[in-house]
Amino acid sequence: MLRRLINSYSSQFLSRWIVLFIDTLITGTAFLASYLIRYNFDYSQINPYNVQLQEGMVLTAYLFGFFVLQSFSGIIRHTGMVDALKIFKATSVAFILLMITNASVNIYLPESRISVPYSILITHYLMTMFFLVGSRMFIRLMYIQLMRKYTKKRINVVIYGAGAAGLLTKNVLLQDPVFHYEIISFIDDNPSKIRKTLEGIPVVSSYRALRGSYVKQHEVELLIIAIQDMRPERRSKIVEAGLDLHLHVKVVPAIDLWINGQLSSQQLRRVKIEELLERDPIKLDSKNIVRELKNKVVMVTGAAGSIGSEIARQVLSFSPSRIILLDQAESPLYDLQFELKNNKNFKTQFEHIEFIVANVKDRLRMQRIMDVYRPQVIYHCAAYKHVPLMEDNPYEALLVNVFGTKIVADLAIKYGAEKFVMVSTDKAVNPTNIMGASKRIAEIYIQSLSNEQTHFVTTRFGNVLGSNGSVVPLFRKQIESNGPVTVTHKDITRYFMTIPEACNLVLEAGAMGTGSDIFVFDMGSPVKIYDMARKMIQLYGFEPGRDIEIVETGLRPGEKLFEELLTDKENTLPTHHPKIMRARVSPQARFTANGYIDQLSELIIDADEFALVGMMKQIVPEYISNNSVYEKLDIKK
Repeated sequence: MLRRLINSYSSQFLSRWIVLFIDTLITGTAFLASYLIRYNFDYSQINPYNVQLQEGMVLTAYLFGFFVLQSFSGIIRHTGMVDALKIFKATSVAFILLMITNASVNIYLPESRISVPYSILITHYLMTMFFLVGSRMFIRLMYIQLMRKYTKKRINVVIYGAGAAGLLTKNVLLQDPVFHYEIISFIDDNPSKIRKTLEGIPVVSSYRALRGSYVKQHEVELLIIAIQDMRPERRSKIVEAGLDLHLHVKVVPAIDLWINGQLSSQQLRRVKIEELLERDPIKLDSKNIVRELKNKVVMVTGAAGSIGSEIARQVLSFSPSRIILLDQAESPLYDLQFELKNNKNFKTQFEHIEFIVANVKDRLRMQRIMDVYRPQVIYHCAAYKHVPLMEDNPYEALLVNVFGTKIVADLAIKYGAEKFVMVSTDKAVNPTNIMGASKRIAEIYIQSLSNEQTHFVTTRFGNVLGSNGSVVPLFRKQIESNGPVTVTHKDITRYFMTIPEACNLVLEAGAMGTGSDIFVFDMGSPVKIYDMARKMIQLYGFEPGRDIEIVETGLRPGEKLFEELLTDKENTLPTHHPKIMRARVSPQARFTANGYIDQLSELIIDADEFALVGMMKQIVPEYISNNSVYEKLDIKK
């Protein structure tokens, strides 16, 4: 019966006029109680006629305060500090008005019956404020208890963070209309908070709470991280500890993402796999980058891609005079245009952005663009990068990755660019596939271009989390489709970094390069793709192998188990940035590199793929095909 009533009326709210009537009734009753207290409940000393006159004046003053501050407009079941503050202000306005009126009456009409003893006014003010706030809080607590008692499911929770955000999270969970959240404890790293309570809930150490015995004893199901500025490594350890204990792990979003400045339980989000691999924020040499980009004409090729678009966003923050965003992909470039146009941070700069649909392998088109805009800094991100696809399409891989790079680089010299920064890949190191080998040939050519006016820089890094075609979006789709999640090999490992981190380092390396440099980024520790799949499944609240299967599909053409950032013949020198190393690679003479390109040019006309790949293997002797039809060329070698 009670559950039926709750379900029927939980979505309905009391009229504000009824609330005003109840507030007026409480105010009037409190006045009578104040009179009784003043005269020690001796009715014989009270004049009923005087009380009626004075109560009318008091109610009029308090109604004035209620209307001015609209203290009766709040939703009673959600009463908070703002509502209590309104009541305080409304009653204070009425009290001050009554004190002034009472003083005036005592001066000018000393015999008037509407003069109220000051002790009654003060007692009434305190009682009214107490009962108005108290009644609302009582109703709120009763509502919460009833809703919690008759909701569908009880979930035991521990909240990491015994601060303001943790307390707010606790209050939000207790008001959830769907689930009965039971807050077991707060976890905090501050030793001075341990063994204390926060609103009656114990604060415990992470060592105690994140143990199997504690989780089992208290039947904990959910861990919520409610610390905004936690270091990435610390957050990653906490999340992994929670996953190892088979807990669901959620985080409180950043304050600027709260809806209308208010947090709700629906806004608590799953931890993203990218957050587990984050490292400390990169410290940029802003002065160096500002000097490189401020008031310069900057071009980004492949600007609609994951790396290119993020480089564009970061470059815009350094106030270039103009930025040319070029890509052959029309729809993604339009999406980027729409995003930047509607981003308030870039509105003042939008008129300085040029969006150009063009292909880097079209020499005539690129020459016209370079002639018109004369870019001073070029970030060359345009490339074909999908290993299996390029293994089937070596012709296109060479046209874009090698010849397209050559066209843009040659035009950079012709039109006097100051800096040319090429985004390369760890797959160019000891390549086992067409894509990696084509990028290595592009590196060889770029490094051969020593020019007094144009400085050529190559940046080499591994996989980027969340980029187009990376495993993270693929796993996410597979998990949301209830699996299975596919990995090519259980032992396959890759280096990972986030898109912003990679682009930060590209800008930094580009600014520090002074010649034909190859910069290698500190990618951290390699990650097993199989382990990443397991963690992603757990982050979604599923059990790997039970709820969602992980299936091995076998290595794809050209794919290898382990990636490298340096060849056996290379080593590194440190730079002023701890995450950027300069690779010691002996550049080849320009005429030698041009000779390679000429040989490929002759072969590409015939479109003989085996002949093309054979020449690529001559140019890059360390290129040994893996799981590919081109392995027979290595046997002949």
